[in-house]
Amino acid sequence: MKTRYIPTFLLALFLYSCTPKSSYDILITHAEVIDVESGEILTDHMIGIKDGKVALITDDYSGNYKADEMIEADGQYVIPGLWDMHIHFRGGEELIEENKNLIPLFTANGITGVREAGGDMTSTIFEWRETIEQGQMVGPHIFTSGPKLDGPGGTWAGSIPVNTQEEAVKAVDSLINMNVDFIKLYDSRISRDAYIWILEEAKRRGIKTSGHMPFSVMLNEAVEAGLGSVEHLYYVLKGTSEEEEAVTADVISGQANFWGSMDRLMATTTEANETATFNLLKDNDTYVTPTLFIGNTLTYLKQVDHSNDEYLNYVGDGIIDTYQGRIRSAMRASEDYTNMRINLNNTFVNLVPKLHKAGVKLLAGSDCGASNSYVYPGTSLHGELQAMVDAGLPPIAALKAATINGAEFLEVDDQYGSLKTGKMADLLILNGNPLEDIRNTREIGMMVLKGKVYTKAEMDAMLESVRK
Repeated sequence: MKTRYIPTFLLALFLYSCTPKSSYDILITHAEVIDVESGEILTDHMIGIKDGKVALITDDYSGNYKADEMIEADGQYVIPGLWDMHIHFRGGEELIEENKNLIPLFTANGITGVREAGGDMTSTIFEWRETIEQGQMVGPHIFTSGPKLDGPGGTWAGSIPVNTQEEAVKAVDSLINMNVDFIKLYDSRISRDAYIWILEEAKRRGIKTSGHMPFSVMLNEAVEAGLGSVEHLYYVLKGTSEEEEAVTADVISGQANFWGSMDRLMATTTEANETATFNLLKDNDTYVTPTLFIGNTLTYLKQVDHSNDEYLNYVGDGIIDTYQGRIRSAMRASEDYTNMRINLNNTFVNLVPKLHKAGVKLLAGSDCGASNSYVYPGTSLHGELQAMVDAGLPPIAALKAATINGAEFLEVDDQYGSLKTGKMADLLILNGNPLEDIRNTREIGMMVLKGKVYTKAEMDAMLESVRK
């Protein structure tokens, strides 16, 4: 059923009483409200929004309500706005404008918050964040790590090199002074010691961390030092292997490397090690971002033709050019390596429901951005939710990973992540029940963002505004 506006006088007749009118900016009536914290559906509820915040959630229609905008949502489902908890804006000065043009792709897909996980255009991202929050540009709330921390000569441009304990302290201090929302660690060149020093210093300073993990470090060492969220499942896999300690020693001595260790790790996973690893993550309140959708995409680059992808029409040619690196690598890969990647991807898919069942908190992240081939902003977050459910997660768990869990990780759940009075009224009105079919997160009738209603036509226009 399509969302529709109803004339004010008809709603007034229905809601009329002689008591004083309660006034709201927006009033949504007869909605099926999904409480992502409890997993329950609040049937036939009314949501009142004032000054961009939820001011009323009730099933009591006996009051006398009025609003500037009234929305009849009979038969529709209301959820919090979705958050993509792993995205990138990057590619250097020449790609700044193309990165800016990615922002409408998020809002066109109902993404109202993003966690930007490091790149090389930090000052520009801060400017976008400020412009969005001031209402001068439509976009999701942006939470950013600023530049990544890595070792000297790290893979990604803009990364801050850390080699000594003193540099670790200075790097954490500089990021805090930048007013970043969390710290992102990368593993291309960082030493074991530098990695642990950064985590310990960040923990001491009270700032969240997120990242990859060098294989010279044990998973329990990273978690106990303070790693707040594990990005991707390679590192969880390492922790589930009974040979994790031996692999770590071999990497330190130069006898093994990251990719060369994967078959060995997959072959030596045990149920006891899985249980211990999952408990480690749960007991330390360490989140995991599985990024299944990008795994499914990159694993099969050799087999799948993306030349007719619709979203190639909305992503700049400069960003599309950055896709070629991964594409060339996939096309050159040996049969053994290709098969290893497929086995690894299947292993990751099987890990996700186990993590959920063990009580580990999951985050939904697409890893979209320059260099990550065919993983498009906005739509890929819906792909991630579908991949999570296909892997065995209940739809409500996938929804939590894209709403309340992200807000909790960033410690802003007093403002975002669920529909509660006093919180920001960032929400989606869906034409179908996502708890019955997670694909219904794509069936958006309306979005409310920062107190403004956007119709489906207006959201479609956001997408078309960046069509090439």
